[in-house]
Amino acid sequence: VHPLWQSPLTVPGGTRQSPINIQWRDSVYDPFLKPLKISYDPKTCLHIWNNGYSFLVEFDDSSDRSIIVGGPLENHYRLKQFHFHWGAINEWGSEHTVDSKFYPAELHLVHWNAVVYPTFEEAVMEGNGLAVIGVFLKLGSHHEGLQILVDALPAVKHKDTVVEFDVFDPSCLIPSCPDYWTYAGSLTTPPLTESVTWIIKKQPIEVDENQLEAFRMLLFTSDGEEEKRMVDNFRPLQPLMNRTVRSSFQ
Repeated sequence: VHPLWQSPLTVPGGTRQSPINIQWRDSVYDPFLKPLKISYDPKTCLHIWNNGYSFLVEFDDSSDRSIIVGGPLENHYRLKQFHFHWGAINEWGSEHTVDSKFYPAELHLVHWNAVVYPTFEEAVMEGNGLAVIGVFLKLGSHHEGLQILVDALPAVKHKDTVVEFDVFDPSCLIPSCPDYWTYAGSLTTPPLTESVTWIIKKQPIEVDENQLEAFRMLLFTSDGEEEKRMVDNFRPLQPLMNRTVRSSFQ
């Protein structure tokens, strides 16, 4: 386990921690769940940053140019950043599992409720502050959209490196199938606050072996330190407690 998750693994008294194992048969179909509408402006993309446990692709969130609306959400939410979690090998890597099945990687697109909160930092602390879209990656055909990102990764190999990355539309990384699960959860990285409405897409996207390998070439460590490969940067599964996972599909 990465040092990030070694000290207190759950927020004291936390009852809605993430990630979880989604049991397909135990999820409850909710006919009132709307389709999720995604509207991203590629020009809001700013840069890629290796923060020492993943790489973050960050966006200009000063206005409503890249937002999601609908689904289980009451308001529209602004895109702040997206990042991935992945394993050392293809047998694991995703944070969420479906019927105890791991995928080799998982994409998280992090959005915040700018209708209710003045800043991202404040939204992080509140129950309805964040909405994260989770997309599973599975091994398969080459992903054209992802390749643009993969080509930029060598420039952020080391911790604390940032490279400009403008004009990218992350909606190319979201599967066309509208079906999703949703539940009330938390961030999976510190501060682990219970502020996230999770929207987990049922359909994975396909990426090829070389694209996954490019993730694994990144480092947890800064330039000049002993190299530690960035792999297995996912949080262990958390208990469901008495939460219900709702599905938008029967």
